[in-house]
Amino acid sequence: MKSSRNVWQNFDFVLFGAVLILSILGIALVRSSIAGNIELVDHPQRQTTFLLISLAVLFVVAAVDYRYWITLIQPMYIVTMVFLLFVFTAEARFGSARWLEVGTILIQPAELAKIVLILTLANFFANHESKSLDLNTILRSALIVGGLVIWIFLQPNLSTTIVLLVIWAALLWIVGMKIRFILIAVGIVILVLLIGAATGFAFLADYQKDRITNFLFPDPDARYGETYNVDQALITIGTGGWFGQGYNQSTQVQLRFLKVRHTDFIFSVLAADFGFVGTLVVILLLVVVILRCMRISQNASDTFGSLIAYGFGFLIFFQSMVNIGVNINVLPVTGLTLPFVSYGGSSLLSLMLGIGMVESVAMRSSNSKNE
Repeated sequence: MKSSRNVWQNFDFVLFGAVLILSILGIALVRSSIAGNIELVDHPQRQTTFLLISLAVLFVVAAVDYRYWITLIQPMYIVTMVFLLFVFTAEARFGSARWLEVGTILIQPAELAKIVLILTLANFFANHESKSLDLNTILRSALIVGGLVIWIFLQPNLSTTIVLLVIWAALLWIVGMKIRFILIAVGIVILVLLIGAATGFAFLADYQKDRITNFLFPDPDARYGETYNVDQALITIGTGGWFGQGYNQSTQVQLRFLKVRHTDFIFSVLAADFGFVGTLVVILLLVVVILRCMRISQNASDTFGSLIAYGFGFLIFFQSMVNIGVNINVLPVTGLTLPFVSYGGSSLLSLMLGIGMVESVAMRSSNSKNE
């Protein structure tokens, strides 16, 4: 184990720099997305506060040996489950109950669940590394996932449910899940989708059904219906051209044709303000973050650390892919934010906590080198 004096020599400044630039750019885009809306006027300042707190959390978590978290995994899992249960007592917002209100701050426990699940599964698979990944091991890991997913699904929060299931599948694959089990899992997903289609997706909330239906069978004559904001997002992206209309100058954004522009559709704001070149820069920064996480995973000194870095890298990849896909209308609206860029204190804090853990793994890797 490295001494505290030498451990910071392996801090990944490339990873940290990319995350910091994305977060600062996010604050700028939130400011642009306000467009004179009095209800959103405090959001840039709040996001700045969230960023400062999140950076402090990142460095504190990085300073702590990631292996110490093993003793806290079970309590964290239980506390997260309790928070998710408390959510059902909260007031529903936008058709679902997902937030706990603490004063003027809204906390989304589902964001914490992403971190806890990655840590719990990383520890579980690390402890079963010497055993074959048989059906019994897979089912036991499924119980771990189900203990959190069920409460998130019932909020209802289908997007985060999918994220957690995808993280589980990704970790199963990286630890050596046999191909026949992958085919079984794919078959189950297809069966569920077929049953859902046959029953009109009865297990989904009405707004979730509408999102899927409108994506699969859009109404070409609908101008102000469920497809309105998706259509406006495409128009907004198109107005940016190669270099954008200029910061805080987009007519689509400033005249508020685009809705939910500071969270789910902030990528469209980016495209309108800074054009194709701006979106390419942000995508490249996200790719840098993902690749650094994967590199740290490869260089980790143990399986637990490797799976932590891989899990967070895959989380950022999946959320980025889905958010951008929604903005360009190749995926149905999900509600997933663009990592580090979209407005949201819970999301930013959880992501920075995750980056802090990845940095902790990097700092304690036996062959870590910042290239």
